Amino acid sequence: MGITSIMRDLGLPGHRYETLVHFFRSSAWSLESLRKKWLQIVKRFAPLFYLNGRVVLVGDGMKQAKEARHMPGVKKLHQESENTSKAAYIFGHLFGAIGVLMGTPKKWFCLPLFINLQDGVKAIFDWSHSSKQWESHVIQVIDQGFNAAKGLKENGLLLLDRYFLTAPALKRWTQLNQSGGAQLHLVTRAKMNAVAYELPPKKKKGRGRPRKKGNMIKLNTLFQSRADEFQTATVTMYEKQETVQYLCLDLLWGQGHYQKLRFVLVKYNGGISILVSTDLTLEPVDIIQLYGHRFKIECTFREMKQAIGGFSYQFWSKSVPKLKKYLQKGETHPLEQVTDPKDRRNIRQTVKAIEGFVMCSCIAMGLLQLIAVKFSHKSSVRYFRYLRTPSKSIVSEATVMAYLRRFIFLMFARNPRLTITQIIQNKRKNPEKMPDSNDDRMVS
Repeated sequence: MGITSIMRDLGLPGHRYETLVHFFRSSAWSLESLRKKWLQIVKRFAPLFYLNGRVVLVGDGMKQAKEARHMPGVKKLHQESENTSKAAYIFGHLFGAIGVLMGTPKKWFCLPLFINLQDGVKAIFDWSHSSKQWESHVIQVIDQGFNAAKGLKENGLLLLDRYFLTAPALKRWTQLNQSGGAQLHLVTRAKMNAVAYELPPKKKKGRGRPRKKGNMIKLNTLFQSRADEFQTATVTMYEKQETVQYLCLDLLWGQGHYQKLRFVLVKYNGGISILVSTDLTLEPVDIIQLYGHRFKIECTFREMKQAIGGFSYQFWSKSVPKLKKYLQKGETHPLEQVTDPKDRRNIRQTVKAIEGFVMCSCIAMGLLQLIAVKFSHKSSVRYFRYLRTPSKSIVSEATVMAYLRRFIFLMFARNPRLTITQIIQNKRKNPEKMPDSNDDRMVS
């Protein structure tokens, strides 16, 4: 839940606080190497979910409110939510996340693979003078999905929200699939006002070039005009058997792009939805069941926020210009005015500290989920605390966390040869000289 709680739970002396703070800004470790190692651990130990021999990934964006005036990456963000308690606009960080489905048919988790800042840091990115261009949030999530599939050495299916169904995203997907390496297909949802096009006729009539598309179709009108063609099926959604009606069509989508996609129109529990897949071989029932798993990443975000405090960081730097909340259109960003090499280095270290803290939180969340999947059958884990509605199969991440906070030192005592046990005991038994009460470090 943050550096302060680590100090309390491990019983470390107070002067170790600065050491832990400096760790996240240190150049002794690389964020990229940490991500690669975590992917190797997930590949080795996690019981991954496969469909037709492909691993199932989940991608989404997450907005975290931050009001610090000297924190890099903070910008004005729009929130699309029907919850009236949420403001329409906030100041904060925009993260992009990729997770992988793992667990058992009794309960599936979205295990986070990596999360990084994807907006508000373009000026910092430009300081490196790299030939690579800064891409939009949608394109970065597509790139992350391919990187995750390559790291796991698997072909994959990437589940995305309707926000990511754009022509630039499909162009990048096509480009990366043709470049070799891991193959990845997208499963997402279309907006209700979306239009598609029929396939062009095979035989051309008259003079001129062949047609690229057929007649235009407003997809939401098909729920009434072709209602008698809908089929009924029983699918597993949210760990329950549900009856749905669907209509499957292969159409062209994207003005000027005309990508062939598989559309599945679904009637479920009084509502309607339009699902989309780039894989034309996927069965409609599989597409419906797959998209039902997309919400697992929202559950992961909630647990990371509420259980382990994965976004409760407060890294900032005096080198960051003061946040200007009302930036005029066409006005240069304050970060573009930073030219001093030392200030730029400090800002980059602050961004690394933020992303490193969130990455460590991803690993912590993933470990809790792995423990829940592998050890929930033990009665000591399932029934050690009172729950009004206890889980009948696999316990939650919060239950595992509460169990470890209570019994982890007992585990250390029973396993004195563990490396982590020896490190913690050495830090507690041989503390460095405590600073004086008038020392500035004690005040900070």
